[in-house]
Amino acid sequence: MRRELGQLSLADGLIEGGAGRNRQLEKIAALVDWAAFGRLLGEVYAAPVGRPSYGPVVLLKCMLLQQWYGLSDPGFEEALSDRLSFRRFVGLALADPVPDHSTLSRFRSELARRGLAEPLLAELNRQLDAKGLMVKSGTLIDASLVAADGRRPRKGEPVEGRSDRDATWNAMPEKPLFGYKAHVAVDRGSGLVRQAVLTPANVSDKVPFLDLVQGDERAVYADKGYHGWWYRQELALRGIEDGIMRSAARRVRLSATDLARNRAIGKIRAPVERSFATMKRWYGYGRVRYRSLARNTLQLQLLAMATNLRRAVVLGA
Repeated sequence: MRRELGQLSLADGLIEGGAGRNRQLEKIAALVDWAAFGRLLGEVYAAPVGRPSYGPVVLLKCMLLQQWYGLSDPGFEEALSDRLSFRRFVGLALADPVPDHSTLSRFRSELARRGLAEPLLAELNRQLDAKGLMVKSGTLIDASLVAADGRRPRKGEPVEGRSDRDATWNAMPEKPLFGYKAHVAVDRGSGLVRQAVLTPANVSDKVPFLDLVQGDERAVYADKGYHGWWYRQELALRGIEDGIMRSAARRVRLSATDLARNRAIGKIRAPVERSFATMKRWYGYGRVRYRSLARNTLQLQLLAMATNLRRAVVLGA
């Protein structure tokens, strides 16, 4: 049973106009076919009996707001009670009760349990592609480490004693970090995140590389960490141009041609670095919020959605 939300009262009518307006949120709300997300989310919290629940699209919008404004569940509950622009974006009238922090947490767990993280980003990108925003001239692939939300384990401490059993130490002893690694594929030209994968920090950048290749791009660009004959061969078999930077082998220096090629590719793949900078500096993604791979994967997908929605507004969708 769902709550009936968004029915405007006299008080709502009195504040119509400039009060509490957020033009960017209004543009984002108009940009997306939210009904398609409702169909994707299906019957999440749609039990025919029991206490009335909030519709999944309302809660999905709540989670996007959390990404944009860096709010915890309790912090978002307070903000939603206080900010008119937030209420308008999610579809709540002044008289409607707001979802509490436990409702948001349960919904997040349910999305992770049902494996809806990747389909949500895929649906958004399908809509943005239909609007002609995906350029597809190339895919920029890269990875970045993200710290775990919890205590760093001592050396040799068993997995069972860790605060986050899915997080691991990265494979770089000179720069130790306990956490995860975010792998992304970014559309060259638009800067939209086409796909995002989260792994424990010790997983090599190369492991999800071929999974991040979309198949409809003309070229794939990546740094030296992805250098290898196998990947070049796979790209050739798929009819995709190889834009992977070359790495020097032991006792073999790169030629002047390879060095010039690396410099040219470095300029092309720069936007993928900006995507990570946006996530970390603007949205606080230097550290994950949760303590499991499934829940943190969902966070990464929501963060990619939030990034793409704001980027789409900039692109003039």
